[in-house]
Amino acid sequence: MESEESYLAALRETASALVEAAMRNAQETLRNEQKPSSEGPVSDPDFPLQNFPWVPCKDFSVELGMKQIEEYISTWELHESWLHCTDYLKDEEIEFSKLFHYRTRWSIPTRRKPIPRATACIYFTIQISKIKPNTFPVEVFFIFESTRLVHRPGQTRFREKWLKDIIESKIIMMDSITF
Repeated sequence: MESEESYLAALRETASALVEAAMRNAQETLRNEQKPSSEGPVSDPDFPLQNFPWVPCKDFSVELGMKQIEEYISTWELHESWLHCTDYLKDEEIEFSKLFHYRTRWSIPTRRKPIPRATACIYFTIQISKIKPNTFPVEVFFIFESTRLVHRPGQTRFREKWLKDIIESKIIMMDSITF
């Protein structure tokens, strides 16, 4: 019994030492390979994140917001076959700001299927602060359809795969339904 207890104690000690070494190595790797950018998020040095110049709150309009979203989207690395359209949805008053909601719908039409089977949407929100100076830029957030993760321009690198995954999951779901 005593040898079993000493064996378990030695095993715990070895496991603890391995976990601590793994944690130290992981922290060291993060410190050396990925240093935070000046804005805070971790970035890949080969593909620096671009900070997009958003309009000041005092100059904002619904049309200008749509134009700026289109300009921001044009900085994304996408295959040329993707088409999209952006629509203004609504504005919303909350206690300390006003929110403007937009939707960008994405698809890949082809000659054989000019009307795509599924689309993917990205929802943009432009926030105008009521308490910050009106010379500050608007704040912009976006989320992908069927997700809750909120992305911010300049802090998130767009991935074309996210749109493909949404469309593929919709097609799989539609194929599984029989009428």
